[in-house]
This record gives sequence, C-alpha cells and structure tokens, in this order.
Amino acid sequence: MTKIKQPLYQQIALQLAEMIANGYYHQGQKLFVRSDIASQFDVSSETARKAVQVLVDLAIMEPHHGSGTIVASTEKAVQYYEKYQSSMTIDKMRSELMTSIERQTREWNHIQDQLSQLLTYTRQVNQENPFIPYELEITQNAQHIGKTAGELKLWQTTGATIIAIQHEKDLILSPGPYAKVTIGDILYFIGDEDAMHRMQQFFYSPTL
Repeated sequence: MTKIKQPLYQQIALQLAEMIANGYYHQGQKLFVRSDIASQFDVSSETARKAVQVLVDLAIMEPHHGSGTIVASTEKAVQYYEKYQSSMTIDKMRSELMTSIERQTREWNHIQDQLSQLLTYTRQVNQENPFIPYELEITQNAQHIGKTAGELKLWQTTGATIIAIQHEKDLILSPGPYAKVTIGDILYFIGDEDAMHRMQQFFYSPTL
C-alpha cells in the first residue's frame, strides 16, 4: 500500500492545534510566525505562515496584521484535533485490514501452489507406480457390511480392484468373490487417482 504523507505545513498546523487543545497555548495568546512558530518547529517562515493560515481558515487562530496571530478558539482546536484523531483511527483500521487481507491472500496463494505441486507429484507417483495400493478401513458406519466382493461389484461401480483384505490378524491376498466385508476390515485396492474418493463415497456416502 502507498502511504500518504501530509505536507510539512499541515503537520505543523495539526501540532499547533494539539498544543492549543492541550492548553500549551491558551485562548487569546498572541503568537508570532517567525519568532515563535518558525523557530520552535525549525522551519522556514513561509512554512510556518502556511501552517498558521490553515488554523486561521478553521477559525482556531485569528490574524492581527503587524502584531502577530491570536489563538481564537480552544474549543475549535479540540474539535479539529479530535476529528483528525478519529480519521487516523479509521485509516489505521483500514490499513491493518488491508494488510491482513494481503497477508491472507499471499498465504492462500502459497497453499494453492503447494496443493498444485502435491497433486502433480501424486499423479507422477501413480503413473510411475500404478500398483501401489490404497487402503480403506471399514468401520461400523460403513454401508454394505456383510456383503461379498461379488455382490459389491466394486470394479463396475468404483473402478477399484481389491487385491487384499486385512481381516483381524489375517491378510487375505486376491480375495475371491465370496469374501465378505466386515467391520474392522482394511481393504487394499488399486485404481486411478480418483479411486479412493469413489470407494469412500461407495462405503460412506448416504446417497449410495
């Protein structure tokens, strides 16, 4: 974000208003541009004059030609400074919010990049090693419990081929069509990169 910086004379005008609001300069007090303001803020007379003119326009100060400038209204100085503070609070909140959004956007883009790399890597692994099996545990929430592999027709439904079933302590390789699916079994199967999702949908989706 581009940070907007106020001109020097506006900064000095605000500081003068704050000093008047806080009682450093009191109402009716006379100030001279060159000897008081320019020297105090270490700026040129022209910069000090512009700062005073801002406060004159706001009726905070009143010019007396040839005899300096008088503090005309402490109340208006307070109002101006408080208004500025409120504006700064809003700007700060907006800046912090934008910074937060930018940070979250960077983080989200990083996550998307990482996910894209992971998917690419997964596809490469599956292409290079098509026979690395997926595994799916059958819990009590699963559907089709008690059915045989033949009844389930998994290949026709999901494209997955079961190559083994872990049943309790036994690992059953190349289970036949009469092998039943029971709670606690772990199914080992091979298939394309979407096979795992389809198997999960088949056993755990209420719509299937």
